[in-house]
Amino acid sequence: MALKNIPNVAFKSNEGVTDVEFFDLAELFSRVAKDPNHDPKQPHRITFFALMIITEGEGIHQVDLKDYAIKKGSVLKIAKGQVHAFQPNFQYSGYLVVFTEDFVLRYFSQSSINYISHLYNYHISEPLVENSALNDFFLEQLIKEFASKNTYAQKEIIAKILEIYLLRLERHTHNTPLDNSSTANQTLFFHFKDLVEKNYTKTRNVKDYADLLSISTKHLNKIVKEFTLNTAKHFIDNFVILEIKRAIVSTGYSLKEVGYAVGFDEVTNFTKFFKKHMGTTPKQFKAAL
Repeated sequence: MALKNIPNVAFKSNEGVTDVEFFDLAELFSRVAKDPNHDPKQPHRITFFALMIITEGEGIHQVDLKDYAIKKGSVLKIAKGQVHAFQPNFQYSGYLVVFTEDFVLRYFSQSSINYISHLYNYHISEPLVENSALNDFFLEQLIKEFASKNTYAQKEIIAKILEIYLLRLERHTHNTPLDNSSTANQTLFFHFKDLVEKNYTKTRNVKDYADLLSISTKHLNKIVKEFTLNTAKHFIDNFVILEIKRAIVSTGYSLKEVGYAVGFDEVTNFTKFFKKHMGTTPKQFKAAL
């Protein structure tokens, strides 16, 4: 059983646009109002990357069940696979940039991807960037390019505008450049993260993931600690807890069905696991919502 009740929102764009799009939030809600199958105020998991840039006002936006206070100058980075939801009656305006992983891989330089992957890795980077002074210039350039009637190399130019903005945003929040060893370890860490996301319902055993990566458990723990300050086991368990919480909040599953969906054959084991990490039972967590 997969966690299918959290809507997966795929990349849907205007005609002729395949991998990147830019629009203001008013347009977003105008568009989704025509889609009876999608309510942006309900938690939904995206299959692309998104940047939400606030230009006026303030409000709350939820990412992975956590509320973030946003205002003019805020940027929210929502990574592929994250669950987010707009809050009712929000009092802010701004823009949304959405782009696919294929767009990044095709148009960004490899060295940039190493930095930007860090920016969009929600396990080691908070989604909210506050008081960004980079937004006005970025939006001005993007609006100008999207409106240009000269489409020669347009996709490449849009990609470079976005690439430079993301790199500057990364520098705004992280001042220490990656050295070569960190870059190599980061690649392994991201591979580990992807394996966990694909296999967490089958195994929570660190050795299984180390074997899949052809490294020792000691080496895997060292790498994970470098990026998360915690062990590989802690990372795996935290991811499972997050998926459980996502399912309890966002689906109509019974607790037994949630437990089964995330890899527990017995409700007792599921309850013990959740209580060990959260200090409360799944039933109590659900009742408190």
